[in-house]
Amino acid sequence: MAVYLDIAPDLLRWAVERAGWDEQTALQRFPQLDDWTAGVRQPTLKQLEKFAHATHAPFGQLFLPEPPIEPLPMPDLRTIKDAAVRRPSADLLDTIYLCQERQDWYRDFAAENGLDPVGYIGSVSIEDAPATVAHRMHVLLGDANPGHAVSSWSATFRRLVDRIEASGALVMVSGVVGANTHRVLDPGEFRGFALADEIAPLVYVNGADTKAAQIFTLIHEFAHLWLGGSALSDANVAERSVNTTERWCNDVAAEFLVPVDLLRAEYRGDASPEALDELARQFSVSTLVVLRRIADAGFLAWADFRARYIDEERRVLAKLAEVREAGGGGNYYNTQPLRLSRQFARSVIESTHEGSTRYRDAYQLLGLTKHSTFEGLADQLGAR
Repeated sequence: MAVYLDIAPDLLRWAVERAGWDEQTALQRFPQLDDWTAGVRQPTLKQLEKFAHATHAPFGQLFLPEPPIEPLPMPDLRTIKDAAVRRPSADLLDTIYLCQERQDWYRDFAAENGLDPVGYIGSVSIEDAPATVAHRMHVLLGDANPGHAVSSWSATFRRLVDRIEASGALVMVSGVVGANTHRVLDPGEFRGFALADEIAPLVYVNGADTKAAQIFTLIHEFAHLWLGGSALSDANVAERSVNTTERWCNDVAAEFLVPVDLLRAEYRGDASPEALDELARQFSVSTLVVLRRIADAGFLAWADFRARYIDEERRVLAKLAEVREAGGGGNYYNTQPLRLSRQFARSVIESTHEGSTRYRDAYQLLGLTKHSTFEGLADQLGAR
């Protein structure tokens, strides 16, 4: 006999909004939803379980008298045209919670293994000149020759990730929630975040964004670690954020990637698409970052930059669509260390092989279900 449940309509609407569904998607997935929210019908237990699973809403919370408040566990510095961002989605919340779980594990691991605190965490303030901090970052990462071209954006990004991890921070880059490829993250909601910690600092970059945008986000979030504060960011090179901390981190990232003195030396007064492409190759960044630095250097008025940025963004996205259409899927064992943080994954695997971490816990931390995949990842990382 079917069991019908009396669920507050606001809870159903909350779950739909939290999932990021529009009205059409919600009714396609659950045609009975209008009747449920109107009180004409009630969902059965099985229907509600299916609804909770589809919306990624905690099942027990659907029985509350009113929607729960789910504050972000870090300062939210995102703005869109200087306006506050909507309620965080289930995908964003679950991604943050998963990274916090991994960070908690790594903090304990680091303490047990006598790892030293990371020295640059909280070592600067927004009163420090962005150029000075960018230079200190270059020195720390052993990259004393900014502006030296690398073969591709991907190669630049990988190099920076590896060097930041070598400096003591965990870097996780993924475009999906955990290992669920059906839950793709929306770069329009967030580009990255930083979880500051003296012994287990963590940077997360939304891998669903363009590779060039990921490079800027990576350094932006790295700057947050130097300030010693956790933050959820949009790291938008085209905006002058009203938030002073976000604006400072944007300035540090821009100076790190394209030092304004080098840009002035290389710029020939030509901001055509071809000239932007050439400068972008030289600095291994997006043409959008180059355009921003031309404005920063005083060669382009801000209003003109904003107009040019819109056109350039369309061109970049069109080129990206062509590349994605021509490309294929990546190798799992090559991409997974980047998703998990190479340092984090290696530490979990070594701790498990030593008997300090249970295999069941390791699988959960790494988002794995098969022992063969665990051992394959261990081989890829040299964690034997």
